[in-house]
Amino acid sequence: MIGRRQVFVRMAGCNLDCAYCDTPFEPTISCRVEDAPGSGNFCDLPNPVALETLYNLLYAWQTVAPGVHHSISLTGGEPLIQGELLLEWLPVLRRIFPLHLETNGTLPALLEPLLPHLDWISMDLKLASLTGVPTPWEAHRDFLHLARRTNCCVKLVVGEEVSREELEEAAALVHEAGDDVLLILQPVTRDGRSGLRGADLLALQGLAARIHPQTLVIPQTHRFIDLL
Repeated sequence: MIGRRQVFVRMAGCNLDCAYCDTPFEPTISCRVEDAPGSGNFCDLPNPVALETLYNLLYAWQTVAPGVHHSISLTGGEPLIQGELLLEWLPVLRRIFPLHLETNGTLPALLEPLLPHLDWISMDLKLASLTGVPTPWEAHRDFLHLARRTNCCVKLVVGEEVSREELEEAAALVHEAGDDVLLILQPVTRDGRSGLRGADLLALQGLAARIHPQTLVIPQTHRFIDLL
């Protein structure tokens, strides 16, 4: 949600191993909690974190800055591989903030029971040219069919490796899900900056928009303002 604050709850584990991934997602004995927004100061809590502990932390943030946060971003790794835990957590966390799921869009069966508790879904569409593994087209299609039941958008990480054919297939898949679903092209981040020139990004947007007009270009803006 560009321009709005979110509280990130990052969950361990992932069912994929994308070549461009820059996020450590292996389970650890402790997790880091920032003591104030953007401070860069962290304390450690033992893993796994209890729901009561998480609830109290989030409630405190909401109390200090009421109305500032758009939502809780449930991210990872891949949050849905902890679907059983989320089924317990989400109704409770939603009492504090709306819930925004960041997902790789490959586990539709694990999404369905959580849908009543989710306000937004941001689905990554994983292109083979960047991940190094075949694009899971059918899993993405099935996932989007379910995600359309709430507010959803699709994020597509792009780089020089992306071919015209796979970009057009991705745009067609999103358009099939709904002409109002946002398709967000995100240039891969390399060495702290966009891995694509502006002109190249605009060219990719033009190709995708011929098929799906609701195509945006949004880089990883948090990287440019020195936030997590």
